[in-house]
Amino acid sequence: MKQIIAIIRPSAVEPVEHAMHELGHFPGLTLFQVRGESRGRAAGHAYEPVEWDIEEHDNVMMFVICSDELVSRAVDAIRGAAHTGRPGDGVITVSEVSEVVRIRTGERGEAAV
Repeated sequence: MKQIIAIIRPSAVEPVEHAMHELGHFPGLTLFQVRGESRGRAAGHAYEPVEWDIEEHDNVMMFVICSDELVSRAVDAIRGAAHTGRPGDGVITVSEVSEVVRIRTGERGEAAV
């Protein structure tokens, strides 16, 4: 199993949710409102001090746990739906998950997702 964390623009949430629902098996997702500092704003993303403007740093973090077989399609769906080609489109990370337990049923592993 894999854990996908994507940090995307707030405007990309709805298109990404639609893209995830179009996967053969919707793995479910959790959304968090987050704020962050990007790599930088100067040419080449070098650090350039700027006045803090919280409106420019609002993002959404999406958390998904899915099967190994679905991860590539899920990442492609997220990237395709969130892509604008402008700086600040976001980032997607994929990590290994060693165990999942569904609290309601006690199911473990793949059955829990």
